[in-house]
Amino acid sequence: MGGWRNWYQELVNSKPLFLTIYTTVIVGIVFSSFYVFSAVYSPSSASANWFSSPPSISHSPVAASSYINVAPNFSPTLKVSAIPPPRPQSRSKQVKPIWEVPQTKRLPSLKSFQLTKELVEQRVQDNIIIMTFGNYAFMDFILNWVRRLTDLGLSNILVGALDTKLVKALYWKGVPVFDMGSHMSTMDVGWGSPTFHKMGREKAILIDSVLPFGFELLMCDTDMVWLKNPLPYFARYPDADILTSSDQVVPTVVDDRLDIWQQVGAAYNVGIFHWRPTESAKKFAKEWKEMILADDKIWDQNGFNDLIRRQLGPSVSEDSELVYAYDGNLKLGVLPASIFCSGHTYFVQAMYKQLRLEPYAVHTTFQYAGTEGKRHRLREAMVFYDPPEYYDTPGGFLSFKPFIPKSLLLDGKHDLESHFALVNYQMKQIRTALAIASVLNRTLVMPPLWCRLDRLWFPHPGVLEGTMTRQPFLCPLDHVFEVNVMLQQLPEDEYGPGIGFREYSFMDNPSVPKQVKESRLEVQLCDDTLIDCQASSNTSSPGILRFPRHSSEETTREERFRRRVKRYVGIWCCVDSHTPGHIYYDMYWDEKPDWKPIPPQTPGDDHPPW
Repeated sequence: MGGWRNWYQELVNSKPLFLTIYTTVIVGIVFSSFYVFSAVYSPSSASANWFSSPPSISHSPVAASSYINVAPNFSPTLKVSAIPPPRPQSRSKQVKPIWEVPQTKRLPSLKSFQLTKELVEQRVQDNIIIMTFGNYAFMDFILNWVRRLTDLGLSNILVGALDTKLVKALYWKGVPVFDMGSHMSTMDVGWGSPTFHKMGREKAILIDSVLPFGFELLMCDTDMVWLKNPLPYFARYPDADILTSSDQVVPTVVDDRLDIWQQVGAAYNVGIFHWRPTESAKKFAKEWKEMILADDKIWDQNGFNDLIRRQLGPSVSEDSELVYAYDGNLKLGVLPASIFCSGHTYFVQAMYKQLRLEPYAVHTTFQYAGTEGKRHRLREAMVFYDPPEYYDTPGGFLSFKPFIPKSLLLDGKHDLESHFALVNYQMKQIRTALAIASVLNRTLVMPPLWCRLDRLWFPHPGVLEGTMTRQPFLCPLDHVFEVNVMLQQLPEDEYGPGIGFREYSFMDNPSVPKQVKESRLEVQLCDDTLIDCQASSNTSSPGILRFPRHSSEETTREERFRRRVKRYVGIWCCVDSHTPGHIYYDMYWDEKPDWKPIPPQTPGDDHPPW
């Protein structure tokens, strides 16, 4: 054991810029291989103002693979996400451009951050203001939201701060901010918590406060991003009092028209909606606010839906895409879910891509693993800005392309057995890669993850009927892995050292430094019964190192590592014929000969496999 551990230490201390590791599995003859890529380099100094300097655009050619070519034309990664430099912002001469850091060293009085018509008027363009709000826990989401808009050439932006810590932080970043005066906690509040519902009430209060100023209002949640300037789209419907997004997962149109309101059975989603300062909209906003303030058990979105559906129909006219709602006078339009995307229509169905449309927005709904899961999904799609050190970490990166047999991916029915067989096969390879990353102290770039079945919160037949979900599909990491747990600071004496990881699209991201992508050293994991498979730091041929495959497997048997990675996987949900209907993934499924994908049979069985 000491020999190979010393070899690992020599490898960790070596300085090739790119390390390529691939494993050869030998059973008599070589029958498969997968590739692991990694980097060791000295990180460059991070810029303090990383949001003010956009990444350069550079697309690396996709490497040819020796495993089955399953690259789909419906990948959820939007390749146009290599963002061009920000366009010049049209603005008043009296207003500082966004991202221009204040020259003063003193923070102005908090009174100067109060929401007033004059403050909003400074940022308005074409009588439209775009707003979001949040607390300090969502600082990176807010900065990302602003950056996406400024990169689209928009500057009519204002951010509401629920705590003074965020007011100060955004001010010093050069982001237009106002104080909502709620003095809410600076921590992540968690979906569905009492504080989460309080934030929803703040939204209704804010809308009711802004509409009387006479400006159109595009109100957004912080966990969504803009991919295309939506204002020309909204201008196509000048008679609409409210244009709202929805949780619709079944397409009602195949072009960029509004969704057909009679066919929208899902809830309207208040994470993205556009308001005009009409009397009908102001009346509705006031009643909505009063409704949810009167009963703290009413979720803002439920209240919105109950109120606006009080009367729904008829259409405004025979050929209109708008519908009369609420009191029979308010004109409502439902934004198409194919291009004003939910987390399902974008990440699971890739509906916009299948319909050959350009998406305007993606909202990280229909996801798991909390705020960490939302952030990871945006990173997978390369629409989340991170500081330079995220792309240039000490110790380097390691990534791999797992081999997947065609039979596991494509053959047979799409059912529980075939889904778990496919996921488990990939999980075992990921487990080995996590072990290697742990030993080498490298950050693992996760591979794309293939699923046959969708994951939801309720029983379903595998994919939702009427949706455009294709089988198999590239599923978000949080469908299988507990991203939030993977990021937790678990006690090292009990769980071993933490293992950093990145999204599968990491190496395609234009923010990854050139030297990370272009420097490479290949390491072959070989059968230790072969003569030339020695635990040595000497290269067997130029640019190649070889060491015994079973060396890494020792790590997988190390108890602290096992204790850690057992917690990395979650559940699939849900079968229709059993309560509970969820099935636990098991990182060490292959060590249990009788393991089957079945839900817990008794209350005592209803726990993770650790």
